[in-house]
Amino acid sequence: MGGHWIWWIAAAVLVGAELVTGTFYLLAVGVAAAIGGVAAWMGAGLPLQYLIAGGLALALTILAHQWRRRQPPPPAQDSLDVGQTVHVQTWNPDGTARVAYRGTLWDAELAAPATPHADTLYIVATRGSVLVLSDRRPAA
Repeated sequence: MGGHWIWWIAAAVLVGAELVTGTFYLLAVGVAAAIGGVAAWMGAGLPLQYLIAGGLALALTILAHQWRRRQPPPPAQDSLDVGQTVHVQTWNPDGTARVAYRGTLWDAELAAPATPHADTLYIVATRGSVLVLSDRRPAA
C-alpha cells in the first residue's frame, strides 16, 4: 500500500471522529492529512509530506478556532418553569422558602429582597434546583 493511502485513511478516520464531536478541529486536521496524502501521491518525500500536513493542520486549526469565536453563542433556552405559580409552604429565617410545585417541595429564594412574603408567587428564574420567585409574573 502506498504512503498516500495511509494519509487518506487517517484523514477518513479523523473526519469520521469529527462527525461525533462536532467541533471542527478534527475536520481541520483531517483535511490537512488528506492534503498530505495528495503530496505523497504526487511524489513528495516524507519530510515534505509531514511539513505540508503539519503546517496545514496548524493553520486550519487556528482558522477553525477563530471562526468558532466569531459565532454567536447559542440562545439560552427558556425554562418551562418560568412564569408558573408556586405556593409557599414555609418561610425560612434567612428569607428563603420551601414551595410546593409539580407535586413536591422545592427550595426557593426571592428575586429581590423587597419582594413581599406572599402565599402565592411566580417563578422568574432557576438557579440549579433553586427556584427564584417574584410577586409579579414575568413578561412573556
